[in-house]
Amino acid sequence: CPRCMQCDTKFDFITRKHHCRRCGKCFCDKCCSKKVPLPRMCFVDPVRQCAECALISQKETEFYDKQLKVLMNGATFFVTLGTSDKSELMVCRLSNNQRYLVLDGDSHYEIEIIQISTVQILTEGFTPGGGNTRAIGMILQYKVPGSEEITQMKFTAGEDFSCNKKLSASWLAAMHKATKLLYESRDQ
Repeated sequence: CPRCMQCDTKFDFITRKHHCRRCGKCFCDKCCSKKVPLPRMCFVDPVRQCAECALISQKETEFYDKQLKVLMNGATFFVTLGTSDKSELMVCRLSNNQRYLVLDGDSHYEIEIIQISTVQILTEGFTPGGGNTRAIGMILQYKVPGSEEITQMKFTAGEDFSCNKKLSASWLAAMHKATKLLYESRDQ
């Protein structure tokens, strides 16, 4: 690698090359000077990363520290499968290995995270001036293993006292952040 992959500076005795520990590309010191923890790749101490990777690593660390427990603890929703009119009260949570979305009620579903194609968070309370909104549900689309069929599920926060709306809203906010991270990592 004779030149920096960001600014095209030529490497020589004075301008040394450095590797981003996340993407592995070669950069000069100016373009690869951030030191950020990278626990998912088993780097315990902060390591050198390019600016783009450092930003993503910081978002991931924040997500793991704040949102992951919320997703794994779960929340209660009314779940509607496909175009059905009937909904079922289910607890939705992320599995311990973080690879499945587990739904438990009278029925049981396990949706592999990698099979999820779209997540749309449903909100209410939007005002034209950009006022506060809150999450009230989501629509999830995923591929059924072994076929090309796309299935849709609608999750709605419950209206009664047995469903904690605040917990459901927190879970939906965490799911929204998880989805953004998932889409960003798929784009890399």
